[in-house]
Amino acid sequence: MMKNLKLKVARVEHDLSQAELAKKVDVTRQTIGLIEQGKYNPSLQLCISICKTLNKTLDDLFWQEED
Repeated sequence: MMKNLKLKVARVEHDLSQAELAKKVDVTRQTIGLIEQGKYNPSLQLCISICKTLNKTLDDLFWQEED
């Protein structure tokens, strides 16, 4: 898995810490950190919750471009 820099950038654009985003989507700060590091594969439901919170689409945050 690759690091999810798009998620980190979107979170920072909304001026949210990992802990603040985690609270909004009802997970731990560690979960958000692991997703950003590419060490955790979130459920579709969690992806949708994160997208709604950050006003982004699934494609914006979780789709990996082919090289």
